[in-house]
Amino acid sequence: MKVLKANEASECHELEHIPNIGPSLANDLRLIGIKHPRELNGRDAFVLYQELCAVTGARHDPCVLDTFMAATDFMRGAPAAPWWHYTPQRKALYGQI
Repeated sequence: MKVLKANEASECHELEHIPNIGPSLANDLRLIGIKHPRELNGRDAFVLYQELCAVTGARHDPCVLDTFMAATDFMRGAPAAPWWHYTPQRKALYGQI
């Protein structure tokens, strides 16, 4: 069953309601202690990415960081945007990770 995505942050009651966050990335967020979408408020996407890499003992694809950037921005009130729209910003901020 497909989960409906929220149009704005206030509509997010489950991690999977956040645009770009599916079951796998929701589980990754839970793995690092994020249980509810509101817990992304004020969080830094790069720190979340680093925490995930540390917890799993593996370097994750940079698109995971792009997706975390999209999710944290959305939860701060930005309009939903595809995760790949964050790739140029990620590369400008962090270079090769």
